[in-house]
Amino acid sequence: MELVHLLRGITVELDLLGAEFAARHGLHPTDLRALIHLLDADRAGADATPGLLGEQLGLNSASVTALVDRLERQGHVRRVRDTRDRRRVLLSVEDRAVALGWSFFGPLIRRVVAAAGSYDEAELDAVRRFLAETAGAVAAERRRAAEPDPAEGGSASG
Repeated sequence: MELVHLLRGITVELDLLGAEFAARHGLHPTDLRALIHLLDADRAGADATPGLLGEQLGLNSASVTALVDRLERQGHVRRVRDTRDRRRVLLSVEDRAVALGWSFFGPLIRRVVAAAGSYDEAELDAVRRFLAETAGAVAAERRRAAEPDPAEGGSASG
């Protein structure tokens, strides 16, 4: 249980740090989560679409449109037509937003990278495996929690 409590503590601290970043820059916490998902998609070489963003954030189409409109107005995101399918819109994080994120989260990232530098490759592999399995468990639990509960006779959202 110690690992569970340590992870919960990290989650709370990261959430508070993210909320501070969002508040300083006029963002809603969902805006920050959206930017993170878009940056993750870019790093993975995946196309980031409004539909994908909606799935990842659990938002309907109208909410995603409002979210992307807000981020676009603030200069954090731009919509780009897919060159392979002109009907499809791709989302791209602007360099300005990346720089803003690095200016705030860079010190934390450097500290985490420095901490990882004290582990050998076998230890890092164990940490990676643990974190990947934990992320998978959380994602599975989130999907399960979103399913309707037959005992309640309705949907998970009430």
